[in-house]
Amino acid sequence: MAKIYSAPEEIVQPEMDFSDLVKYRRDEQAYIESLSDWVKKRNPNGECIGEIVNFPVADGHASYMVASLKPVELIHIPLGDAWNFQYANRLTAKDVREKISNAKRLAELFPARH
Repeated sequence: MAKIYSAPEEIVQPEMDFSDLVKYRRDEQAYIESLSDWVKKRNPNGECIGEIVNFPVADGHASYMVASLKPVELIHIPLGDAWNFQYANRLTAKDVREKISNAKRLAELFPARH
């Protein structure tokens, strides 16, 4: 069973700014990079540390960053609508590895356009 944690308070979450969405997207990316750095410092040699897993929820998705796979520890990423996945606590290390692998393969098939 996975343990789900809130993001550390010392990493300041960006506030939604509809008047400047480009800046907000940059701030979101900086937040994710800071959170990734934080988990990698905490567990530098762990497998999949800092990877993100997403689950479709309502009109968006719930996002979690891997903090550990032994035991499974995920950090909820409170961006956008900050959705939660109702079964996140049931994820196993195998589930997380598969979700990451599937996302990477999908990204290879459909690269992001900028």
